[in-house]
Amino acid sequence: MDEEPERTKRWEGGYERTWEILKEDESGSLKATVEEILFQSKRDRYVFDSGQIRLGMMRHLFVVIDCSRSMEDQDLKPNRLSATLKVGIIITKNKRAEKLTDLSGNPKKHIAVLKNAVDTVCLGEPSLYNSLNLALETLKHMPGHTSREILIILSSLTTCDPANIYEMIQTMKSLKVRVSVIGLSAEVRVCTMLTRETGGSYHVILDESHFKALLLTLHVKPPPASSSSECSLIRMGFPQHTFSSLTDQNAKPSFSMALLDGTNDPGLSLGGYLCPQCHAKYMELPVECKVCGLTLVSAPHLARSFHHLFPLHMFIETPVETLPEKRFCGTCQGELKDKTMFTCPSCHSVFCVECDHFIHDTLHCCPGCVHSQHNP
Repeated sequence: MDEEPERTKRWEGGYERTWEILKEDESGSLKATVEEILFQSKRDRYVFDSGQIRLGMMRHLFVVIDCSRSMEDQDLKPNRLSATLKVGIIITKNKRAEKLTDLSGNPKKHIAVLKNAVDTVCLGEPSLYNSLNLALETLKHMPGHTSREILIILSSLTTCDPANIYEMIQTMKSLKVRVSVIGLSAEVRVCTMLTRETGGSYHVILDESHFKALLLTLHVKPPPASSSSECSLIRMGFPQHTFSSLTDQNAKPSFSMALLDGTNDPGLSLGGYLCPQCHAKYMELPVECKVCGLTLVSAPHLARSFHHLFPLHMFIETPVETLPEKRFCGTCQGELKDKTMFTCPSCHSVFCVECDHFIHDTLHCCPGCVHSQHNP
C-alpha cells in the first residue's frame, strides 16, 4: 500500500490547503507571511481593460432581493437580509413578487426604501418566475439602444413558480434582457441556465467581504454593449429644473407625465423638468419623453459615465526601496510602510495601497496628473 500513488477523494480535489501558505522565517515568526497576506487582500481588486469600451446610452437595472425565510440564516451577520440591504427593487417572498421602487436615477429614493426594508418579515419561498415577469413588464418597453438588466440576490435553494420557468428564460433571451445571479447558499441549476442563456453572470459568495466585492466589481460598472444592440444617432435634451414660487401670479400647478406609468407621483406641483421640445413635465431624470420621444438627461449623468468609457490606467507596482529619498505617499502624505508602492506611469507620483484603492474606485483620476496640468 505504501508503494501505491497517493490518491485523493473527489471532494478533496478543489479544496484549498490554506495552512500551507503560512511559512516561518529564520526566527520562527509568522509575521512576515501574515503581513504579505494582508497586503495582497488590500491590493486585490478588479482588473479592467483600459482600452475603448462600447456602452449603452442608458442602463435600466432591476435588483431582485430574495426575502424568503432562508434570509434569516445567520451565516452572514447579523443575518443574510441585513447584509444584503447594507450593500444593495423588487423583493420576492411567500411565492409572490413586490416592486418597492420603479426605475429612477435618484439614488436617495432607493436608499430610503432599502433602509425601511430592513424590517421586512421573511416568509415562505421566493418565486423567480413572478420576479422576472414583474421586472419584464417595465423593461420590455425600454428602447433597444439601452441596457436592460436584472440582478437577482438569491438565498433560497428552491423557487415556487406558477408557470414554466424555462419559457420565461427564453422570453428573456429573445428580448435581450441580461440576468445575473448572486447566490448566498449554493449553486442552483435553474439559475445557471438563466444566466447562461441571457448572457449574465452567476456567482456564489464565500463570505460578506466576497459578497461586497462581487457587487462592486461585477455589477456596479455597466457591462459592455453587445454587438447585436441597436446603433443609431440619438437626439437628447438637457432640461433644467424649474420651480415657480407660490406668490407668482403666472404659476400654474401641473401633473407630471410619470402618471401615465402608474408610478408614485406627488400630483400637482409647481416645479419639475420641462422637455425642451414639447414642454412635457417630469419629476426625475433620466427619462424618455412620452410625448415626443426625446431622451432627457442631465449633465451630471453624462459626467458619471465618463470614467466608465475612459477608465484610469493601472498604476505600476514597484518596491519602496527604489525611492532615493523619504518614502511618503503623494496623496495622504503618510509614510509608505508596506514593501510595495504604486507609481503612476504618466506623472510618476507614488501612492500607498489605500490611496491606490481610493483613486481607482472613487476618484477616477490621478491627483499628480491633475496637479501637473494646473501647474505646468
